[in-house]
Amino acid sequence: MTETSQLQAGRWPLHTKIFVGLLVGVAFGLIANIGGSRLGADLSNNGLADWIEIAIYWAEGVGQVFLRLMFMVVLPLVFSALSLAVVEIGDPAHLGRVGLRTIGFVCVLSITAVLLGVGLVNLIQPGKAVSVEQRERLEARFAKSAGDKEEKAKKSKPIRDTIIDMLPENPLQEAVGALDGSSKGNGMLAVMFFAIVVGLSCAARPVECRPLVELLGAFSAVSMIVIEFAMKLAPYGAGCLVFAISAQLGLEMLTALFWFAAVAILGLAIQMFVVYSLVLRATTGESPLSFFNNISEAIFLAFGTSSSSATLPTSIRVAETNLHLPPKIANFVLTVGATGNQNGTALFEGVVILFLAQVLGINLSLADQLQVVLMASLAGIGTAGVPGGSIPMIVLVMQSVGIPAGSIAIILGVDRLLDMCRTVVNVTGDLVIAKCVSHLCPDDAPVTAGHSSASE
Repeated sequence: MTETSQLQAGRWPLHTKIFVGLLVGVAFGLIANIGGSRLGADLSNNGLADWIEIAIYWAEGVGQVFLRLMFMVVLPLVFSALSLAVVEIGDPAHLGRVGLRTIGFVCVLSITAVLLGVGLVNLIQPGKAVSVEQRERLEARFAKSAGDKEEKAKKSKPIRDTIIDMLPENPLQEAVGALDGSSKGNGMLAVMFFAIVVGLSCAARPVECRPLVELLGAFSAVSMIVIEFAMKLAPYGAGCLVFAISAQLGLEMLTALFWFAAVAILGLAIQMFVVYSLVLRATTGESPLSFFNNISEAIFLAFGTSSSSATLPTSIRVAETNLHLPPKIANFVLTVGATGNQNGTALFEGVVILFLAQVLGINLSLADQLQVVLMASLAGIGTAGVPGGSIPMIVLVMQSVGIPAGSIAIILGVDRLLDMCRTVVNVTGDLVIAKCVSHLCPDDAPVTAGHSSASE
């Protein structure tokens, strides 16, 4: 059922319900915050202050149910989605120049996007908009104790050992300790590396490994179903979480979120209009203005649907009709890109993680930030093909550098708008790569082309 038919039938689409839930949560949260701060003495006398505390307590509980549904599928989702994404790309030995150059562009643009986002957050520091007093309250609620931070610092490893620990001796042990920090190696990064190895092995022997690929597909499908169910609770769960945050931080939260959204949108705009333009000009010599004009239909559809999968048919048609790309190359590159080239999502994940670290007063070392860059780039490849699918990926990267998972609630209020913006960057990036690969490989075509359904 389309959005128009839903509205005609008296049913609001999900994103409208989420937006309304967030507005209601913010409004009541600000009322509670203003009432609690300006009328504190009176509220204490008549007991209303206690009711506000009770409301915050239970609102956080409802919100945690929503988050737990997302968190419980982090491990199966990451492993299955990342493995299947590698299988989708195929065996590098058989892909030829088209496949290898596609992978090369994906890697370079993804890492560039995350570095750009991390750099902007370090430069502008949007998380500093929260006062020291409010930061201390958030630290008491979310962050780990100073002793935990010192213990983590003592366990920091040299770069050589960090790289070696990416290869897990016991993948199951790394998976068990990935989310609670008890792993002996690199935790989630080791799990992600193992997923890539499994994907490459399955791609190299597709016939023998078909049962495993089907099993991974089933795990991925189950994870997405759980996320879809969780998203049905999002209007209530996200609304309750935003209420709790607004009631405690008040207008300071809105100020911090404004700067967070501004930095994220600035990063996405630079990636789209500067980085993509430079790549286009350097590789093909084509005018970026002409290119963006030719793909405008796909851009607007991506913004409206927030889904790469919903935009994929239009992207393929635009690539063949307006950009005059060979159908085989357009189909292959855009289909692979819909799964593996999530530039906007990777950039967004980097911005979210460093912003939350600033808000909570958690100092991330250079090694931590480099780990964020690497993991966000890999997480962009494995993002689930459903709305809200980036949240579990962001959580796994957060926890890998010691940022509490529950603090993700702080940014949920603006996630919908930024979801639309980063999908535009994802889709545009796919078309940029398709154009560049077609220019570099005019007479080549890949052996196979996969099918995917990625969003965000």
